[in-house]
Amino acid sequence: MLTNLQQQPADALLALIKLHNADPRTDKIDLGVGVYRTGQGDTPVFGAIKAAEKKLAETQESKAYLGPEGDMGFVEALMPYVFGKVDPTLGGRIEGMQTPGGTGSLRLALAMVKRAGVRRVLMGTPSWPNHAQICADLDLEMAGFNHATPDGTADMDALREVLRSAGEGDAILLHGCCHNPSGIDYENDEWDEIARLVAERKVLPLIDLAYQGLGLGMDEDAYGLRRVLVAVPEALVAYSCDKNFGLYRDRVGALYVMMGEEAQLAAAMSNGHALARANWSQPPDHGAAAVRLVLEDEALVREWLDELDTMRERIRQVRSRLAAAGKVGTLDLAPLGGQNGMFSILKLDKEQILALREKHGVYMAGSGRINVAGLTLGNIDTFVDALEEVTTG
Repeated sequence: MLTNLQQQPADALLALIKLHNADPRTDKIDLGVGVYRTGQGDTPVFGAIKAAEKKLAETQESKAYLGPEGDMGFVEALMPYVFGKVDPTLGGRIEGMQTPGGTGSLRLALAMVKRAGVRRVLMGTPSWPNHAQICADLDLEMAGFNHATPDGTADMDALREVLRSAGEGDAILLHGCCHNPSGIDYENDEWDEIARLVAERKVLPLIDLAYQGLGLGMDEDAYGLRRVLVAVPEALVAYSCDKNFGLYRDRVGALYVMMGEEAQLAAAMSNGHALARANWSQPPDHGAAAVRLVLEDEALVREWLDELDTMRERIRQVRSRLAAAGKVGTLDLAPLGGQNGMFSILKLDKEQILALREKHGVYMAGSGRINVAGLTLGNIDTFVDALEEVTTG
């Protein structure tokens, strides 16, 4: 029977990592893998997390199962940072559960909306590839619409058009901030309009908030999510701590569900728990417990937020330096300065991307997506020179 399984294509990004690791050049530049890097090229463990892990090792008395909902102390401690000072109209209408990373949260959310009767998911493209892969695996129809205009701003006309033809039975997947892969976010006034349109069309919003704090700030990055939640009766939020706590390999995430009435939450969450039980049974505990301990300690919260500020500022510095280069060959790097988060897309063809890799040791995704955190103040000029050569040569 197993011989019926067909060979699947290798993950392009994982293959790129292997190529980069095998390259002996000391001046190679990795812009492919989607993790934060310091100016020295490291992806360190947060100091606040190290302190929490030390405390966890000293005080944790059991590793018994917690249940499919995971560490509810973690889930609840995170809520004020996600939802802010909760609008009175939301009351007790939001409940959550722990998941294995943001991917687990998205998988669970999409499985729940399918079980609830959603037939179609609206999604701006390009998007994070796993969004479409999860929809396909769940046999959910995906209706793509263009996310960005050629001038580097969000394509609101495309979003308005797709919502005009949408209605009950449709869900819309929105990036809360730091759009992956484009870095192009909606402005606050655009979020205001999105909230109104989604409410008018009775579309179910699913908001992917994977990079809170890495764009403009913790509260600033949650503006769109909070605005939408006030406008609609129901919504789902897929949250990741992998990036803003540096817990990539520990897989720390949460799924939050908002219902029209508090009394409806028990039934909704029972479906989340049942789906989780059938998929991973229990989420991994260690990373979520460490986040909980950070959020329960005022000193560790300050340390964590300071570390996050440092990350965000470094990303903005790199973006500013790239934007200052302006016109480089056929590329205009100026719009990168107004984008948010770790990712942007450069309009390069396959031959140019290959030339960057082979001639200059610059590794990036085949789509032209770059992780700007892979650049440092020491190698930006080298990168810009390489871009100029491959786009004008």
